[in-house]
This record gives sequence, structure tokens and C-alpha cells, in this order.
Amino acid sequence: MLGRTLRERRALSGLSQDDLARAAGIDVKTIRNIEAGRNKPRPSTLRLLADALGIEGKDRDRLFAAAAPIRSAVAQTTVPTPAQLPADVRFFAGRDAHLATIHAALDVAATGGSSTAAVPIVAISGSAGVGKTALAVHWAHRVRDRFPGGQLYVNLRGFGPFGSAVQPAEAIRGFLDALGVPPQRLPVDLDAQAALYRSVLAGKRMLIVLDNARDAEQIRPLLPGVAGCAVVVTSRRALVGLVAADGAHPVVLDLFTHAEARELLTARLGDRRISAEPASVDELIDRCARLPLALVVAAARLATRPDLPLTSLVEHLRQAKAGLDAWAADDAPTDVRTVFSWSYRQLSMPAARLFRLLGLHPGPSLSASAAASLAGVGLDEVRRSLRELTGMHLLAEYTPGRYAFHDLLRAYAAELVNADDEDGDRDPAVRRVLDHYVHNAFAAARLLSPHRDPIGVPGSSEHVLLETLGDGPQAMRWFAAEHQVLLSALDLAIHRGLDAYAEPFAWSVTDYLQRKGHWQDQAAVHITALAATRRLDDRRGQARAHRHLSRAFILMGRLDDAYAHCQQALELAEQVGDVPGQAHMHLNAANLLEQRGDLPEALVHAQRGLELFATVENKSGQARARNMVGWFHARLGRYRDALTHCELALTELLDINDKQGQIFTWDSMGYIHHHLGRHEQAVLCFQHALGLAQQSGDQHSAAVVLNHLGDNHESAGDLVSARDVWQEALDIFTELSHADADEMRAKLARLGTSSTPL
Repeated sequence: MLGRTLRERRALSGLSQDDLARAAGIDVKTIRNIEAGRNKPRPSTLRLLADALGIEGKDRDRLFAAAAPIRSAVAQTTVPTPAQLPADVRFFAGRDAHLATIHAALDVAATGGSSTAAVPIVAISGSAGVGKTALAVHWAHRVRDRFPGGQLYVNLRGFGPFGSAVQPAEAIRGFLDALGVPPQRLPVDLDAQAALYRSVLAGKRMLIVLDNARDAEQIRPLLPGVAGCAVVVTSRRALVGLVAADGAHPVVLDLFTHAEARELLTARLGDRRISAEPASVDELIDRCARLPLALVVAAARLATRPDLPLTSLVEHLRQAKAGLDAWAADDAPTDVRTVFSWSYRQLSMPAARLFRLLGLHPGPSLSASAAASLAGVGLDEVRRSLRELTGMHLLAEYTPGRYAFHDLLRAYAAELVNADDEDGDRDPAVRRVLDHYVHNAFAAARLLSPHRDPIGVPGSSEHVLLETLGDGPQAMRWFAAEHQVLLSALDLAIHRGLDAYAEPFAWSVTDYLQRKGHWQDQAAVHITALAATRRLDDRRGQARAHRHLSRAFILMGRLDDAYAHCQQALELAEQVGDVPGQAHMHLNAANLLEQRGDLPEALVHAQRGLELFATVENKSGQARARNMVGWFHARLGRYRDALTHCELALTELLDINDKQGQIFTWDSMGYIHHHLGRHEQAVLCFQHALGLAQQSGDQHSAAVVLNHLGDNHESAGDLVSARDVWQEALDIFTELSHADADEMRAKLARLGTSSTPL
């Protein structure tokens, strides 16, 4: 509507878009985007346009009113309404009374109850496989239209193997991401993260499903603070504390009634087949202990074999051993293992072996190539096995090419592989899957930063597949898909006592985590690596871990922690004679001292880093250190000396094609030319730096360059351009939760424009 209104007023005034741009003092591209409905104009921009067109009184009010729905539409496009519910259960059966109970308990939230009321919480509890998730998801789909804010869902994996329960902070990160909050904005501690989460939810009407919870402590940080939202929790525990302290409505889910079990089998297999063998149906229900999960698995197998009599399955169940001990209910002969084993024993030998070995995978998902490495077979063979497993509902392909287990199936696979290791397959498989991830991650990291000092990586096992990654963007996509798996693989290595894998994993993921702003994960992996290198008595590795921790904490603004790790890294590097490590730490120290405002001492450390890199002929390190020396000369007002250092550094960096180093050096040279009054030359330098930063995905460097470019525009008298680039820098700094966002707001305010923090 705004775009059409602006076009009409411009046409009435007889102005072209270029004419209006000159009259308003704004870029013509901005006018084109507004008229096309692509831009979210700021109030200051609208005022300039209204003044240029001579719009006053009610017409001016209508113009500003027309902008409101455009802003709303932009917001909706930028942050889509979360819709995270899993697919509804196709053959849902029974549970009518439970559905009514849940509906009554949460009706106040679904109808938009008082904002001062308590948050309605329903806690569905029951034994494993009793259908808690199916009930929660089915009810949620029935009422989702009554929660216009959307639906959030997380599987908390409270009872998964290898201690795989989702930590509250991890769940909050996922929810805030779905709500449009970038990971870089997360506070450091859990309490602050939970407070931000509650603030984002305030005023929204959303449905939140917390599936497979371990205990009340895991849940509480994920609860909204005010009514309007509704929460459904599922757990194998009764969650008495949540009921007592948080007012949750308990819904205890028991086994199916015989009628409900028959209803489920009929829905899946058809009335004719069920009616044909009534006695076998009754015994099948009893043998499955009326446990919904067991019935679903049995029915799935029967559905794939329409020629198989129910009596054959019943006879097999009669002869089978007892069920999964860990999942059996105390008051019922539940026998989930028997049902799983019935499907498992129908597999071909390669698929059965793969199923067992998947119990060793760290999770939460894997690709076909990772499965091939785990099994030590080729891609064609593993794909045949994966198709067989998904066809038998023993594995799910939740997105094309990626596979995941249900918790109980994972437990069953792990039980099988730990009990059946006659051929010594287990330990080699663990090594193969760790080698798959660490060697692929190392190769991807080298594509992102080819000039990093490499470290040693454990030798690769036979039959480990390496991905074909041709460039940095492909490496970034691979890291994005495997991010959580790599963190889990690191945990698996530590769990298995394979400490030698810790540092290579941490080293390999560092650049990706840093570029994406996952600085907390960056710190966490190096804390793990530090502990492992201490157990290995590897002082060089300890020095590197301290160095990377100092960098992560500098980015997070935790300068005291950064200083402590910086000191320890430097001391260890000196003890073991690691000259490049010492040089890197002097550059880290220079960055830290700059943050603290001690520029003369920062220059001393930069010069020391340059000297050390020169002694070992580290060309990339030497050139980057030389640029840093020039930068601190410039910060101290010595622009001629600064330019000499930076020009030489740029020549060296161009010779070795170190693009990341070139970003910093072009920015330094732009800064120097700006302060020498050479504004046009400064713009060219900043444009070089900005292009390289955007190409590499280095958001922080891009924002720094934009800040300096805006300073140059202001000095040259181009206030419109200064405002535009400072606004762009503010957007990035705000997304990264960086302290320099305040500086950007102050600069924009000085120009008379307003900016609202996210």
C-alpha cells in the first residue's frame, strides 16, 4: 500500500524516481525498493520523502499510516511463525478421555485467558512406548489453529543413551532460533538465556510441547513466564515436583484397553483381516501387553506382509525371550524387545549388522556416508541397508539423506551391539565413525582457512569415506549439517577414553563456530580439548586450547577469562618452545589490550608477534602481524608509519592469497587514508575489505569495516551514506550482541536518525 501511495504522489508531482531521490537526499535504490514493496522505510526516510513531495496535513498522516502494514509484513517475512510439531499420527486410536482432560486443562490458554493467570501446564506421564508423544502431538494438531503465535517442539531425549539428554540451554537456543533470535545474541549463563526466552514469549499465544523430559529441573527453564502460552510435557517419570511446585495438571497414561488396541490394529490392517482371525488378534494384543509402541511395530510388519497370517506372528512371540528390561513396566508383562527382535530378525545380514552398529553412532542423526564409514562398506551397499531399515520402520529418514533413531530403537540397537561382539566389530566401528567425522571436519576446516597452522590428526582407519568438498562455501554447508553431530562425536570420543581425538575435533570446528557466532560452543569444545590434553600430558595441545579459549572469550566480551587463558597459553608455549604459538598469543594479547584501551602495550605485543613469526618464516602470520603493527601505529596517530607497515603487509598477503588477512589489512589502509584526508582512496580500501568479509561469511569483520566506512563518509560530508552504512553495521553488531552496537546507535543519533535495538 505504501509503495502504491508513494508512486501516485510522485506521479502527481511530475517527478521521476531520480528527481525524487535528489530532492529528498536519499539513494534512488531506496525509492525503488519502497515503491516495489521490498523495503521497510524508517520514519526519517518517510519524513524526507514527504518533505520533498510537499505532503502536509491529512495526506502526510495517510502516508505514514500506509507504512504500518508494510512494516508488519516485513516482520512476518523475516521471522516466520514457528510450526515445529512433528507430523500427526496417521492411525491414532483411543485416548478419548485423556484428550478431553488435556483440552479442559489448557482451554484457558487456547482461548486467550487473562495475562495475569498462571501458565497452563499438562504433564503426561507413563511407561516407555505407552504413546505419550503420540497423544501430545495429536492433541496439539487438533488445537494448533487456536494458538496464532505458532508451536514449539523439542525432544528433550531425557532417557536416551550415552547421557544424550538435551540440556535446557540447548533447547532454549533452538526455540530462540525458531523465534528469530540469532544465536549470537544469547547471554552466557542459563538464567539469562531463560529470561530472554520468557521475554520473547511475552504477549504471544503459543503452544509448547516438551517431549521426553528427564525431570522437572530440565523443564523449568523452558516454561513461559506469563499466561497466553500453553505447555504440554511428556515424561516417563510422574514429575511430582512439577505438579506440586508449578501447578501442572497430571495426566497418567496407561496401557491401551483391549478395545483401543483392537481399534489401532483395525485402523492399520483393515477390518477384514482383523475379523478373519479374532483369536489370534486377541493373543497378539496380549503378547504386545497392550503397549501402543509394540502394537504399532507389529502392525507395521504385518502391513508389509499382507500374505502373512497373524498366527505366524503370534507363534513367534510365544517362543521369544523376555522384553527390554530397562523399558518394562513393573505391573505389566511388556515385551518391547520381543517385538523389535521380530522385525530385526527379518532383516538381511548387512542391514541387521548396520542396525546393530548404528547403536554406536553418537547421534542425533547421520548421513549415508557416515553410515558407510561406520559399517566399513561402500555407499551402494549401505544405501540398500538404509532403505531396508526405513522400510521396516527401524530407522527414519527425517530429511532427504539424513537418518535418525527413535530412542527405544537406539537403545535396542545399542543393546544388541554391546551383547554381540564376537567378531570384534564394535571398537573398530567406533574408530571408523570418529575418523569419518574428524578427517572430514579437518579437511573442511582447511578449506575455510588454508593458512592456519595445522595440527596432527589420528590416522584414518580403512574404509572411511571422505566427502568431496571443493571450496569454502561447500565446507560451510557441510559444517552446518553436521554441527550437532560433531559435538556429539567429541563427547563419544571422551566417553570411550579416546582423548587423542579431542583437540583435532575442537581445532576443526573452531573457524565454523566463530564465523557463525556460536562462541559458546567454541568455548565448550576447547574446554573439553583442554581437559583431554591435560590427561595426555600434551603441553603443546594445552597451549593451543588456552589460545583458542582466549579468542572465544574475547569475542564473548569475557575479558578477565580471556586474559587468564592468554597468560597460560603464552607460558606453556614458551615452555615447549612453540614459537608460532607464542606469536599467535602475542597477537591475541594485543587484541585483548585494545579492548581494554591500552594501545601502547597492544603495539608492543603486536611487534613481538611480528618478530617471532619472522624467526620461523611463517609468511601468513608475519603479514598479519605486520598489519596489526600498522593498525596500532594508526590508532596512536602515526599514520605515515602505519601506511608503510600495512602496504607491505598487503603485498605479502596478496602473494600468498591469504584472503582473511587481506580483510584486516584493507580495513587498516582505509582507516589510515581516512585520517590522512584521502576519502576517496579510503572508500576503495573499505570496499575491498567489505567484499572479502562478505564472501567469507565473516560478519564481525564486515561490521567493523562498515563502521570505519561510515566514519570516512561523515568526514567527507556525505551524511546520507554515513547513515546508511552505520545502520547496516548496527544491524550486524546487534545480531552478534556485540558491545559496538551502542557506538553505532550513538553515531546514528548524532545524525538525527533513530534506531530501535532488537
